[in-house]
Amino acid sequence: MSDAVTVSELVKRYHPHAPAAVDGLSFTVERGEVFGLLGPNGAGKSTTVGVLTTRMLPTSGRCLLFGTDVVAQPARAKRLLAVVPQRQNLDRSLDVRQNLLFHARYHGIGRDERTSRAAELLDLMGLTDQAGQRVERLSGGQTQRVVIARALMHAPKVLFLDEPSTGLDPQSRLFLHERIRELRERGVTVVLTTHDMEEAENLSDRVGIVDHGRLLALGTPSALIEALPGGTTITAQVRCAQGTAVDKIVTALTELPGAGAVEHDPAPRGAGAGADLGQCFRVRTDTDPSTLLPEVLRTLLDQGAEPVGLSMARPSLQDVFISLTGRELR
Repeated sequence: MSDAVTVSELVKRYHPHAPAAVDGLSFTVERGEVFGLLGPNGAGKSTTVGVLTTRMLPTSGRCLLFGTDVVAQPARAKRLLAVVPQRQNLDRSLDVRQNLLFHARYHGIGRDERTSRAAELLDLMGLTDQAGQRVERLSGGQTQRVVIARALMHAPKVLFLDEPSTGLDPQSRLFLHERIRELRERGVTVVLTTHDMEEAENLSDRVGIVDHGRLLALGTPSALIEALPGGTTITAQVRCAQGTAVDKIVTALTELPGAGAVEHDPAPRGAGAGADLGQCFRVRTDTDPSTLLPEVLRTLLDQGAEPVGLSMARPSLQDVFISLTGRELR
């Protein structure tokens, strides 16, 4: 049995002499899973999805949807997929139900079937009461749900979601996440691109992290997090008197038994206060943090830093993402 999505040695160059936007990328998406495709701006995510959804041709490599080559058989591939773009593209001259029916008719679905599907999807997306409304009168959350309902009208096997919860309020975001999980239970494969690491961690069965067109990591969110060096982060917010040698504090913390990487975030000096306010030190550790925490506190005091806040946190998918792609702005 084939995977839902197969990407093999995908390369895409927009100009023969330009660096590759996608550079030998390979991964698979299993049937019925939610797969998060993550990466910074310009990492190659949109290009990869563009090839998979037949919107652009690859320079080389191969992409399959349920065994169908998206380049050799684009018409068949289009019947297997649906795309929910970041910017909604509904027909503003039609009401909600008409948007769904028109889409289904475009895909050759008969009248009775498209009518019943529309009713089912309006109910699934909580839109039955809005079925006769013009889309221009809908809220952002309602509009996003209409776009997803429309995409599902031709019963695609793979649904591509691009930043699905951008701009949504917490209630709409929660509702959307519940529907995505329900689609997975129905057997729909979902490929999710998002910059929201919490969303990716909560929704994805597996994630692939890409940068500069190459795959950096692939696995379940929990496995990637567990593999990150420094299982727990101790964060200390401190005040340092003027003249305190911050580099000596970092060195002293690094030399503590069980301490891993140590990070320091400087902050502006408080006006007239004679102290650096809100400086932050982060100590990663794979050992029992309750044992290391008193030593961190003692070291800070010995080095002339006054702790004003201490916390401990397990790493998240965001920590994995930053460790692989860096902290620089794109």
